[in-house]
Amino acid sequence: MSKIITMEDIKNFSQLSGDENPVHLDAEYAKNTIFKDIIAHGLYVASLISAVIANKMPGAGSIYLGQDLKFLKPAYVGDEIVAEVSVLDFPKSNFAKLKTVVTNQRKEIVIEGTALVKLS
Repeated sequence: MSKIITMEDIKNFSQLSGDENPVHLDAEYAKNTIFKDIIAHGLYVASLISAVIANKMPGAGSIYLGQDLKFLKPAYVGDEIVAEVSVLDFPKSNFAKLKTVVTNQRKEIVIEGTALVKLS
């Protein structure tokens, strides 16, 4: 699944999550950080993984049990992020361990990790 990050998305996520860190909302503040511009919330970007798991792979009825994440690069307004999920293992019946990766339009890994899901 892919999505282009918008400032409106960032503002909405900030309001929903309560995370009002100025690096996500204030361009003047953000330009003086290591990121040099507003960045999307890491968990907002990672939420696209949840959409893949729920809607595509493994899909409807799957239950998201756990996720580990490594935030490797920031995602900026205008970036197109792509979340991909693949099966790593079936640790026991009706469970799957998944590889989760989010990349940007330059094919750089933004987030990587593993998830555990219960299959329907």
